[in-house]
Amino acid sequence: MKRVALCLVVGWLFVGLTVGATTIVSTHAVLGEFAQQVGGEVVEVVTIIPSGFCPAQYDLSPSDLTAVLDASVILYSGFEPWIETLADAAGSKAVVLQLPGEWNTPHTATAKVEAIRDLFVERFPENADQFATNARTYIEELQQLGDRLLDLAESAGVGDVAVVCMEWQTEFVAWLGFDIAERYGIPAKLSIRDLIDLADAGRGAGAQLVIDNLQSGVNFGAKLAREIGAVHVTLSNFPGAMPSTATVLDLLLRNAEALCSAIEPLTQED
Repeated sequence: MKRVALCLVVGWLFVGLTVGATTIVSTHAVLGEFAQQVGGEVVEVVTIIPSGFCPAQYDLSPSDLTAVLDASVILYSGFEPWIETLADAAGSKAVVLQLPGEWNTPHTATAKVEAIRDLFVERFPENADQFATNARTYIEELQQLGDRLLDLAESAGVGDVAVVCMEWQTEFVAWLGFDIAERYGIPAKLSIRDLIDLADAGRGAGAQLVIDNLQSGVNFGAKLAREIGAVHVTLSNFPGAMPSTATVLDLLLRNAEALCSAIEPLTQED
């Protein structure tokens, strides 16, 4: 009986160590999805920040500390000022990988998927072939979606539409082919003078859309659109924060469709 009990305890500890060795912590849902797509069933991904939150303003919880203690790899973008401090405070032995920059075009998303694949292959070489296959499949899906979205944008005539855009969405919007007349930063840091100047510039450029970013706040963009006489469109940078955006692929499709739907009445008037 004692031998059975001992075997159960040892087995439990072994399982715990195995799970801990393959736990991946990502600060936000995008990197979490990329990690899960590459790692498949080999990894367990824990995402810290809910998609509706601004990552820079997120307040850490005790469960976040527990996740970091169990992690083998921590993935973050660089706009989370607390992540390295958290890892150090937890005494984590995890590899901490920063993946800076945009992810909302197929090209930029692919670069991050490849970086995660390379890290996983190095960290868990026994599963290298599976990681390579998983990454290749997901990258193909990204590229196919990219071709579809570019066709959609071309059919909608986005190249003839001038827009004012929140800076965190400019790469995606420019990639689709819109004419970005003006861009603006984090609304909380902008003044009434900024609103007036942007409205003047937007009207002068004939801007037809003001494109906002959900996570940075949308009130400033809504006011700006009213001042210009433009249509206000809100996009998201994170899956799960808006309806029908469960994955990154869903998110990119939803954002593109929202923009094309917004300009459809405008192009028909022309």
